[in-house]
Amino acid sequence: MAASKLDDRRLNRALMARQFLLAREDAAPLSVVNHLVGLQSQIPQNPYTALWSRITGFDPAEASALLAERETVRLSTLRGTIHLHDVEDALLLRAFCQGVHEATAFGERVVFRKQLAGIEPEALYEAGRDLLAAAPMTPAALGKALAEAFPGYEPTALATAVRYKLSLVQVTPRGEWGRSQAATLTTVEAWLGRPQRRPDAAAVEALTLRYLAAFGPASVQDMQSWCGVTRLGEVFERLRPRLAVFADATTGRELFDLPEAPRPDPGTPAPPRFLPDYDNVLIGHDNRARVLDEQARGWLGANNNGYRPALLVDGRVAGVWSFGKPKRKGAPAVLEVELFGPQRAAARREIEAEAADLLDFLAPKSAERDLRLH
Repeated sequence: MAASKLDDRRLNRALMARQFLLAREDAAPLSVVNHLVGLQSQIPQNPYTALWSRITGFDPAEASALLAERETVRLSTLRGTIHLHDVEDALLLRAFCQGVHEATAFGERVVFRKQLAGIEPEALYEAGRDLLAAAPMTPAALGKALAEAFPGYEPTALATAVRYKLSLVQVTPRGEWGRSQAATLTTVEAWLGRPQRRPDAAAVEALTLRYLAAFGPASVQDMQSWCGVTRLGEVFERLRPRLAVFADATTGRELFDLPEAPRPDPGTPAPPRFLPDYDNVLIGHDNRARVLDEQARGWLGANNNGYRPALLVDGRVAGVWSFGKPKRKGAPAVLEVELFGPQRAAARREIEAEAADLLDFLAPKSAERDLRLH
């Protein structure tokens, strides 16, 4: 029997429901971080906006305390990029994505091949591990210390190789709400007091089911794009008897899903939602047509520095936004929203209301606020 076909509209509503973007969830931040299998955190404050858009009555102090108390951790995992994870996922996913990182350290995607020629990789890694276990260090300080142990080699190259090879945490207060410091690193083992665990077949299958719970229906290629790990087809084949199987109405690809996962009616309303840079809703699939078309994709990446913060309207990318803190006392906090095209009057009012709430969230202490929608 032919698999049922799902068009982009149906896939969009399934994704919006599972990402808590159809309606905010009355849930604790830790449970949402776990359900979403982590949040992009290349920009340290971004998870707070992501959670605000998903949780009813979200209190950033609660999420910040999780990080300060080491119940959540910021480290490089999926696709070799910084994510915020709960502890169990931090220990699991960094090991799961180890090959993605090692390919950049000394593998086929090595960044500093010439600068590291002739060095003994294991000796370098051991030296880096010892330095970082002794005390957290900035990348610059790590590179300087490694250059003393490996004279003649470029400090940046040495530090970069160690950062891609070892499982390193960006220590607090970086990433806490309203606080900042330079990226300072230590090993995940030193920070959490526990070793990471390389996932066995059962753990990879469990991770696949969790991906589908948060991002499905999805193809094998979608999950591989989400995490950066390849050759996952055999995992889906083992799970096939437990999964519902559909077909993408546009591409014909097989789409897998949990049988009882929500797949709302395509007519279900999707209110405006503001997402931070690199939110996994936008980059969690190989085929991203369920949330943005090629024109919107071009506009979203128009700053040549990856995706800009996105505005969803009716579940799809319809604009970008930026926030500027006051640069002097008495100056307004500014939220600027750029729409990619005209919107109906009712939709525009909804966007303005959501934008005003976002400005209140981002600038709670600013007496003056300036919302610019164009």
